[in-house]
Amino acid sequence: MNSFTEENYLKAIYKLSERTEEMVSTNAISEEMNTRAASVTDMLKKLSEKGLINYVKYQGVSLTSQGKVTAVNIIRKHRLWEVFLVNKLDFGWDEVHDIAEELEHINSEKLVDRLDEFLGCPQFDPHGDPIPTKTGKFREHDFIKLSKLERGESGVISGVSDHSSTFLHYLERLNMVLGKRISMVERNEYDGSVVVEDGEEAKYTSVRRCPIIY
Repeated sequence: MNSFTEENYLKAIYKLSERTEEMVSTNAISEEMNTRAASVTDMLKKLSEKGLINYVKYQGVSLTSQGKVTAVNIIRKHRLWEVFLVNKLDFGWDEVHDIAEELEHINSEKLVDRLDEFLGCPQFDPHGDPIPTKTGKFREHDFIKLSKLERGESGVISGVSDHSSTFLHYLERLNMVLGKRISMVERNEYDGSVVVEDGEEAKYTSVRRCPIIY
């Protein structure tokens, strides 16, 4: 059994590793976990002793095969619970992340399998992130970032890269929700912002936290 904190570290390392081909640095983990570097180092030593990560001092960490299986399983539970909260309990997509953070630590494979079946084996969570299968496989997708669209090109909003409630509220105010078709109107070189159109009016958003569309 791993503690909640250990599982959160494994999940954080997995997500960080998706962004780079190199080993994940201690500083990156510290920033992701919002904790001191010294605390991160202590935890990494524990996870290394358990065989969940490969830890090389001053170079960084990577997940072992066992660590990756554990991390993906946590992500699967988190995203299934988000689907349940939104589809069955009518929570908003901006309300479910913190609740799912608690529910993801329930250690019952039978419960998770029943939950998956009850929900109809969903492929994506309410934010557009793919839900891994029981065997740890992610559904392939052809998402591209809004910032990569050329003027006049269009697509359907299918996911968001930022799950913070403030950003999701911002998107809702603009009516830029999943399933919405938008077109690129203008990209501003100065600050990286873009103007998009949804068939009703032009809307402004920031590339740094732009929706992902296909």
